[in-house]
Amino acid sequence: MFNIGLFNLLFDKSFLVTLAVAVLSFATIATLVMPLMERGGLDDRLKSVAKRREELRAKHHAALSAKRGSLRVEPSNMMKSVLDKFKLGTTLESENSKEKLAMAGYRGQAPLIAFMFFRFVMPFVVFVVTLFYLFVLTRFQWTFMMKLCAAFVGALFGFYLPDLFVSNMISRRQASIMQAFPDALDLMLICVESGMSVESAFQKVAAEIGAQSAELAEELALTTAELSYLPDRRQAFDNLAKRCGHDGVKAVAIALNQAEKYGTPMGQALRVTAQENREMRFQAAEKKAAALPAKLTVPMIIFFLPCLFVVIGGPAAMNAMKTLH
Repeated sequence: MFNIGLFNLLFDKSFLVTLAVAVLSFATIATLVMPLMERGGLDDRLKSVAKRREELRAKHHAALSAKRGSLRVEPSNMMKSVLDKFKLGTTLESENSKEKLAMAGYRGQAPLIAFMFFRFVMPFVVFVVTLFYLFVLTRFQWTFMMKLCAAFVGALFGFYLPDLFVSNMISRRQASIMQAFPDALDLMLICVESGMSVESAFQKVAAEIGAQSAELAEELALTTAELSYLPDRRQAFDNLAKRCGHDGVKAVAIALNQAEKYGTPMGQALRVTAQENREMRFQAAEKKAAALPAKLTVPMIIFFLPCLFVVIGGPAAMNAMKTLH
């Protein structure tokens, strides 16, 4: 009886009309209310995203400041006293030591004093280490004079160890800068074309590009400071090119200087140089990819081919040995 009553109720016209009206009313109310609810949720999400972005930006700036530290550090009293005692301040300093240290990211008097101190100390350290290695740790059948000459060669190598360290730091810094430099030029182009001044554009890009390259952010921040206090703005661009020491940055500095001198649009110069730097980065990637087969030849010969020969010739050798026995 219950099933029959339910079956009759499903085919009752008044019930079906009431059900359809209820469904349409619910759909109408849901259609009108859901956008308001979604808008409120979207606003909350946007607020939470903006808050999180500000937190991440503040955290990143704090980490970046801790990583870079101060641009100038006080020199060590011990290193300075040793150099002053032996009067080696001008003897160990080469013509472009300051420029090389600036390109490596070391500015001020303290890195220069540390560089000259290690130039003075490392030959003696390497000399003693070489003598200890040759006379104590090894049993080479060399004469005393041969071992002594090898120690002097090691001392000569120790004199150039600081230069090798600085050159390595310059290469790593240039690679980090040029990896992010085209993107920084694109951001700078957007800032300049939106109506911002060059100083504001450099400052804004320096704050945003730090997540990709802390070194480039540091250089752009220094350029912003130089644009503010140097009497000649072109000198600031030239200093940026000298500190980076890369042809792409030099081309950008020349283009900005020409735009500053002749009054041409900065946006056009930045657009052209950004495209050139992007092509340079792509060509560098193609060069590395082209050199990869030659670099993999020796590892393949040493590690891959012996295993291949064992897999191919192993079963045949086992069958031959079994047949002979």
